[in-house]
Amino acid sequence: MPWDEAGMYALTRHTGAMPLPQQAPAHNRPGAAPSQYERHGAWVVVARGAYDMDSITPLAEALDAAVRKYPKVILDASGITFADSTLLNLLILTHQAGALRVVAPSPQLQRLCEITGVDSILETRNSVEDAAVS
Repeated sequence: MPWDEAGMYALTRHTGAMPLPQQAPAHNRPGAAPSQYERHGAWVVVARGAYDMDSITPLAEALDAAVRKYPKVILDASGITFADSTLLNLLILTHQAGALRVVAPSPQLQRLCEITGVDSILETRNSVEDAAVS
């Protein structure tokens, strides 16, 4: 029997083994719409959860709309559980477009900002109240 027929038999015969499970899509989680409200003339955007290139859109849209309409935008980042360079880029772009204050960044986000040097350009505050009046 030629080698290709022998190889084909080995690839197509039933061995009794369980088939491999289908791999789940890598990032199939839609970004949740952030909650938003006005505080002392500033617009507050409250972000919760993980942000990467597959989940950033709702937050990006909220910050973009806010920076176009309000003189000061506050991002409550206390509920962010994961962030990568996608969120850092969004924060820099929002900062360049208007007055952005980041409130209570999570330890992971704070460390990411420190490592990349973004903490030197962003204004952070401990509370929404502090950010709104500063």
